[in-house]
Amino acid sequence: MTRRAFWRHAMVSASCLALLLLWDASPGDLWLAQAMASNGRFVWREHVALTWWAHDAARGVGWLVVLWLCAGLRWPTGSLRRLSLAQRAQWVISTLLALALIAIAKGFNTTQCPWDLAAFGGHAPWIGHGPWSWGRAAGGHCFPAGHASTGFALLGAYFVWRPVDVRTAKRWLVAAFAVGMALGLSQQWRGAHFMSHTLWTAWLCWTTAWAVDAAWPRLLRAWQGRRSSIPLRAPVPTSARGWPLRR
Repeated sequence: MTRRAFWRHAMVSASCLALLLLWDASPGDLWLAQAMASNGRFVWREHVALTWWAHDAARGVGWLVVLWLCAGLRWPTGSLRRLSLAQRAQWVISTLLALALIAIAKGFNTTQCPWDLAAFGGHAPWIGHGPWSWGRAAGGHCFPAGHASTGFALLGAYFVWRPVDVRTAKRWLVAAFAVGMALGLSQQWRGAHFMSHTLWTAWLCWTTAWAVDAAWPRLLRAWQGRRSSIPLRAPVPTSARGWPLRR
């Protein structure tokens, strides 16, 4: 990544963060949740289209894509053949790091789901998902949106493909964002997440991919330097005169 590209993407991340914080400060989450609920209840909560197709099946497809990327490190197929091993490794690492970050954040945060709130038929009061809410909620673990990360975690493809094919990079960017938003909205209709949960997932995945891309050249140089200092073969034993000994 060039210095100019680094700062351009840094400005994108900072601008999106500012907009995200403004959304958090607004009542937008509750407005959207109330629009998706009917008479204070999420009637789509158990609908098969959202519970199986948009949740279980979509998550399975997402893991198949991750397995395809991991297998492509050794056996690249399809479009992966256009990428170098280093580029394929960057894609895998940025994807897995994004998924791990979202999972860890969900584990530490006890924010409850919309369907847990008293306003929507649950039992909990509205607290929010900021640091002030940690430990005050009853273990909802609904922030950020884990299901949406199935799509957003692939945002790293944009950075991987930019040096190879800008058009393909933009297609992956649009596809990853569209899938992440679609999966996030499907869970919001069920009452499993607020819009901010999905938006924070998108920002965290994007920022993770950007950080990996920025650090990747230095990591590669460090790895290549380490490999050059490690002999690939064991030394051949020799006699005092330097002749190789038979084993």
